[in-house]
Amino acid sequence: MRKPVIGLLPFYLELYDQAMPQIRGRINSFVTTISNELEKKGLAVICSDVCRIKPEFEKAVKDFESRQVDAIVTLYLAYSPSLESYEALIKTDLPLIILNTTPTYVFDNNTSPDEIMYNHGIHGVQDLCNLLKRFNRQYYIETGHWQHSDVLDRVVSWARASKLASNIKTARVGILGAPFKGMGDFAVPFDELKKNIGVEVIEFDMDEAAALMESITEQEIEDEIASDRERFDASNINEKTHYQSVKVGLALRKWIKNKQLDAFTVNFLNIRKNSPINVMPFLEIEKQMAMGIGYAGEGDVLTAALSGTLASELEETTFTEMFCPDWKNNTVFLSHMGEMNVAIAASKPVLVEMDFRYTDGDNPAIAYALYKPGRAVIVNLAPDADGQFTLIIAKGEIIDMSGYDNFKNSIRAWFKPECDISEFLTKFSMAGGTHHSVLCYTSDFDIIQKFGQLMGWNIVII
Repeated sequence: MRKPVIGLLPFYLELYDQAMPQIRGRINSFVTTISNELEKKGLAVICSDVCRIKPEFEKAVKDFESRQVDAIVTLYLAYSPSLESYEALIKTDLPLIILNTTPTYVFDNNTSPDEIMYNHGIHGVQDLCNLLKRFNRQYYIETGHWQHSDVLDRVVSWARASKLASNIKTARVGILGAPFKGMGDFAVPFDELKKNIGVEVIEFDMDEAAALMESITEQEIEDEIASDRERFDASNINEKTHYQSVKVGLALRKWIKNKQLDAFTVNFLNIRKNSPINVMPFLEIEKQMAMGIGYAGEGDVLTAALSGTLASELEETTFTEMFCPDWKNNTVFLSHMGEMNVAIAASKPVLVEMDFRYTDGDNPAIAYALYKPGRAVIVNLAPDADGQFTLIIAKGEIIDMSGYDNFKNSIRAWFKPECDISEFLTKFSMAGGTHHSVLCYTSDFDIIQKFGQLMGWNIVII
C-alpha cells in the first residue's frame, strides 16, 4: 500500500530576501519541521524550493504534476502576494489544500516584535483564497497551530482522500463476462465511466484463458493448496474441487497481475463448462480482496472501482450486499453468493464445495465465514442524472453474533446502522443507493466524505 504523496509548496516574498536575507535560516527551518511532521503522520512529502515569484511557482507546480503527487499543500512562511502564485494554481487539476498555520503559538503583548516577520502569513492566505474564489478554483483550508492543534491531522486526512481520488481517476478494472442483463442500477456505459470518472475497463479475453491455464504449474497448485489448508478449515473440501478452483484462481491471479488491475468483476452466468474458466473463481476472489484488490459481483465495474479505491487506503474493505432486514433487532443482513474479504472473518473460514446451480459450470470451492464485529461504514456509489454520482456513507457497526448459527454455509454479517433500520433503508433508497455496496471497517468516515467532495459528487450521510 503506497503512502499518499503531497507536494509541499512554501510561499514567501522576494522583497524579504532582498531586505532581510539573514532571516531565511529560521524560515527554511520551519519548512523542514512541517515536512518532517507530515512524514511522521504517514505522508510522502515532495517539497519544492521556497517560492516567491511567478516562475518559481510555475516550476514547482509543473514538477508536482510530473511526479504525480496526490495533492498540493501550501505553507505560508510570511506574506506572499497572490498575483505571483494564483495562475499556476488555477491551471493545475491537483487538489489544493491550504495549511493555515504559523510557527509561534503565543502572540501577545509579551511577544517580541521580531516575531511578526515569522508569523504574518495568514494575510497571504487571505490574499490567495480571494483570488482562488474569484476564479472558481476549488480549494480546501485547514487552520490551527501546527503543534497545539490537530491541523496537521486534518491536512493528512485531505491527503489520504486525495489519494483515493487519484486512484479512482486512474483505476484499471477488469471484467470477466458481461454485466448481468437487466440490472440497471449499476449499469453505466464503459465510455461514460472513462469520461466522467476516469475508470478504464479491461475485458477478459477468453482466447487468452487457455494459455493462462496452461501456464499454471503443478508445483504452484500444490503450494497454493498447502497454503489454503493452513489459512482455512479445509477438513471437508473435496480434493478435486479444491484443485480445480485453485488452478482457475491462479490463472485469474496472473491475469490481474499481467493487466495491472486495481479491481475486477466477474459475472457468474458467463462461467460455463466448455470455457477454459469453467468454475466460478470464488476462492480467488476472496483472496484478492484480502490482498487489497477491489471487487464487485455480476459485472459491476462501478462498484468494483469504488471497492479497489477504498481498499487502497482502508485495508479492511469488502464487497457486499444488503439482503434482509431484521426489523426486531434493528439490523440488516449482509451477504453474497460467495465473495468476501476473508481477512475480515471473525474466525478461520470454512472451505467447502458449493452446489453451483446457475450454469453448467463445475462446482467451486468457497470459503464461508462470519464478518468480525467492529465499527464500519457502508459506502455506495450511485449513478445519478446527467452523468453525476451520489456517494452514500452509512455509519454503523457489524455486531457480534454468538450462539447457534443457522447460516454456517454462507457469507454473513449483521449491520446495525446508527439510526432506526426503517429510517436507514428509506434514506438509502431516497438517495438512489444501488444494491451493490462496499463495507469498510473504520470509524473515520471523514476521509470517505472528503474523497467524495474532491470528486465533486453529491454526498449523503446516513
